[in-house]
Amino acid sequence: MKVLVVEDDLDLLKAILEIFDNESFETTGVSKGDDGFFLAEQGGYDLIILDVMLPILSGLEIVKRLRKQQVLTPVIMLTAKDSVEDCVNGLDAGADDYITKPFSTSILLARARAALRRRSSGDLDGNLTCGPIVLAVSLRDAFVDEQSLKLTPKEYELFEFFLRNKDQILSRDQIFERIWGFDSDSASSAVDVYVHHLRKKLAPYGGDLFLKTIRGVGYLLKGEPHV
Repeated sequence: MKVLVVEDDLDLLKAILEIFDNESFETTGVSKGDDGFFLAEQGGYDLIILDVMLPILSGLEIVKRLRKQQVLTPVIMLTAKDSVEDCVNGLDAGADDYITKPFSTSILLARARAALRRRSSGDLDGNLTCGPIVLAVSLRDAFVDEQSLKLTPKEYELFEFFLRNKDQILSRDQIFERIWGFDSDSASSAVDVYVHHLRKKLAPYGGDLFLKTIRGVGYLLKGEPHV
């Protein structure tokens, strides 16, 4: 596995490289945004660890450019900022995850493994699967044997968010923030309503068996069904 680390704090850059080196990853590290973007757009990396505040080209701009060019390498963003707005901006730009500094080695590695697992669940076209159900990212719909489930835009966004975060408990607040945004006129109860709608569409194909309610917290999409 190859990891690209883009971080302008040279001490932290060295520390992150050592963390992944010790886990037998092949690592490359740079401290400038333009250098990081040049390497990332060439492809060949399994994971990118990317600081938000970088000289010349910011981490947010790097992610936007990569996704525009259809470079889908998993990206975990690092930042000293911990506001909701910064987190939302990073995720909306196309990042797969977000970690605030300071962070522990175990957290970084756990998030890295999760990001790699989520991407590995897709096929060569970038589609995601849940049992017999295929989420066609380019078409923004789900299919079983080429038959559309006719997901609404919000149902699609919800299902994609679950699929990209398999085996992770997502709180209702996390889901609401990601799909609707805190400035939405909708109430957080919309999460439960749309999960109900999504389950009804997945049920004929057994997909609802993957989606578990974590009482008092939120929801969990299992990587394998658990009946």
